[in-house]
Amino acid sequence: MALRVVRLVIPWRETAFRSVNVAQKAGVHTSSVRSLRYGWWAYALGERTTPRLSRYSKIISVDGNLASGKGALAQKLADKLGMLYMPEPDTFYLDKMTGEKEPLPVAFNGMCSLEKFYTDPKAADGNSYRLQLWMYIMRLLQYSDAIEHLLTTGQGVVLERSPFSDMVFLEKNCQNICVQHYNEIKGISICEFLPPHLAIYIDLPAEEVQKKLKQSSKTHLQNLPLSYLKSIENCYKKSFLPEIRETSELLAYDATQAQDVERVAEDFEYLKFEKGPWLEQDDVTYHHMRMLVEDKQRVATLTHIPKFLPEITIGAHDYDEKYYAYKSLPGKKYAAGYNADVGDKYIWLK
Repeated sequence: MALRVVRLVIPWRETAFRSVNVAQKAGVHTSSVRSLRYGWWAYALGERTTPRLSRYSKIISVDGNLASGKGALAQKLADKLGMLYMPEPDTFYLDKMTGEKEPLPVAFNGMCSLEKFYTDPKAADGNSYRLQLWMYIMRLLQYSDAIEHLLTTGQGVVLERSPFSDMVFLEKNCQNICVQHYNEIKGISICEFLPPHLAIYIDLPAEEVQKKLKQSSKTHLQNLPLSYLKSIENCYKKSFLPEIRETSELLAYDATQAQDVERVAEDFEYLKFEKGPWLEQDDVTYHHMRMLVEDKQRVATLTHIPKFLPEITIGAHDYDEKYYAYKSLPGKKYAAGYNADVGDKYIWLK
C-alpha cells in the first residue's frame, strides 16, 4: 500500500484557493467566496472559459539550477505582467492547500526530508526516492492550481519549475528501478496536463551555483558536490530544454540578463505563441480540463499505480496505524466544519 495515499483529504477547489490566498476576479462561479462549485450544470447554463482569456492568460515556468535567481525573476515578472506568482512548492505544500495553521508531521507529508537528502543522499531508508516522488506530486498539484486559476479568472500564472522539469533531479538521486517507476508514474499523469505556454531558463554554470550555495544561510546546501549540480545542469540542457521547445515557447538568459525584468517582459511581448497544444483548445476542452484540475483528489490519484517498491510502500498495519493517527489530530476526525474539538458550532444544524 503506497504511503502517499494515507492522507485522502485534498480539499475541493474553494478551500484550496482560499488557503493559498489566491486573489480571484469577480464573475460567475469565480467570486472570492467561491461558494458555488463549477460543474456540468455551470457549463450547461452558459459558463464559458474563452471570453475571459487574453494575451496575458498564460502559464509561465521559470527554470534553472539551484540559486540561479529563478524566484526573483518569477516574482518580478509576475508583478510586471499582472500575473499571479506561485513560489516553488516544498514538501509541505499540501498543508498550505488544506489551510493548516502549522505544518503537520512528516509522517503525513510523504515521510521524506529535503535536508536529509542533501546531507545523506544515499540514505538506506529510501528517503531520496520518496522525496523525488512526493515533490513530483506536489508540483503536479500546484500545476493544477495554476491551471485552475488561469481558467477560472483569466489571470496568468508564473511558476518556479513545473512537473515537466521535475525529472532534472531524478537520475543522479535514484536507483534504476526507481527511475523506471518514476517514468511510469509521470507517463500516465503528465499527459493529462498541457505544458506551460512559456518556459524561461536561467543558465548559471554549476561552478557559480556552488559558490553561491556556500554563502547560503541554509547549512544543508553549503556542501553540495559539484557533480550533483552539474548533473542538474546537464539534464536541463540535454533533456528538458529540447523537449519543452517542441511544445512551448522558450527564452534563455544568463544570470545577469535574468536580472533585467524589463528585457524579459519585452521579450514576452514579442512572442507570438503560435505553437503548442494550447492553440487546439476550445470551451469544450477547457471545460473538461477545469473539471480535472478542480478535483485535487483525482489529480493525486493519477500518480497511483499498484506496484511494490520498498522506498514508497508500507504494510497494511502501518497504513492503518498512520491513518488513525491522522484522524486523531485536532479537526481531522470528520469533514471540515463538523469537528467540535476545534470549536465548530451548530454541527447538527448543518
